[in-house]
Amino acid sequence: MTEDQNSIEIYQGTDKQSIVEVKFEQETVWLSQKQMSELFDKDVRTINEHIKTIYKSGELIKEPTIRKFRIVQKEGKRQVSREIEHYNLDVIISVGYRVNSKRGTQFRIWATQRLKDYLVKGYAINEKRLQEKQQEVLHLKTGIQILSRAIEANNEGKKNEILNVFAKGLELLDDYDHEELDTKGKTEQKTIFPAYDEYINFIKEMYSGFESDVFAKPKDDSFLSSINQIAQTFGGKELYPSIQEKAANLLYYIVKNHSFVDGNKRIAAACFLFFLDKNKALIKNRQTIISNEALASLTLFIAMSKPEEADIVKHFIISILNRNINQILNMEL
Repeated sequence: MTEDQNSIEIYQGTDKQSIVEVKFEQETVWLSQKQMSELFDKDVRTINEHIKTIYKSGELIKEPTIRKFRIVQKEGKRQVSREIEHYNLDVIISVGYRVNSKRGTQFRIWATQRLKDYLVKGYAINEKRLQEKQQEVLHLKTGIQILSRAIEANNEGKKNEILNVFAKGLELLDDYDHEELDTKGKTEQKTIFPAYDEYINFIKEMYSGFESDVFAKPKDDSFLSSINQIAQTFGGKELYPSIQEKAANLLYYIVKNHSFVDGNKRIAAACFLFFLDKNKALIKNRQTIISNEALASLTLFIAMSKPEEADIVKHFIISILNRNINQILNMEL
């Protein structure tokens, strides 16, 4: 199942009484303890005890079978957002056999069939995307081959000229190898934080450019968390003092939070530019501090990175912004 196919469906048991909202994501289904209590007609405490036993006995490993989803629920007159733990189909089946094997079997059959349906749909979409990616790789290889031939054809003086052109990129790679990427940005100023509605209106301006019925359709309220994250303080001091640090973290969080059904990377990159522009940090000396190609590359770099690589990825973005600012300012002298 692809990210675009994440879905919520209603399951109703054969007894017509157990009605549960089921999340489909990452090629499995997810239920909370409360939902399992409704499905199996047992109290939450009983469900919790069985889950503890399942993990304690080593029947299942906790990390790959549990994850948190942000749920918005009504508490009194307020709409409250909370992170709720959900458990995958393996856990649901194990609990079902312990408390109500008949209902557990019925749910397993239903969920397995629905997953098959999603995977068949996902295969067709992924096959098309794979073909597109293969074409992109072919273009990239061709470009590299052309560049290689051009370098070989030039004399030593021309090689030096090429090295000068790409010196900044080579320095970045050297800093990466020696763990010397920038951790701090160069511009500390009073920051303008665009409001949620400003970002949303800006995103809406992108609609006409992308033919997709689900482009920018929110999956949850994690986008609000992404844009608020960069304004955090601790002990009265900003966690991200510079504009570059704020921008790097904004790009990272929006890409990684997958707040929308479709277009997360495009939205993240656009909001990154929007934030920089609002703070008059996008254009210096009539030049943008990041190129189209660099923006696309950094966004894909984030998307492909692992959670434990977060700091390196952010430092890489900060380093690029810092060096581009230096280069533009040096050109003014």
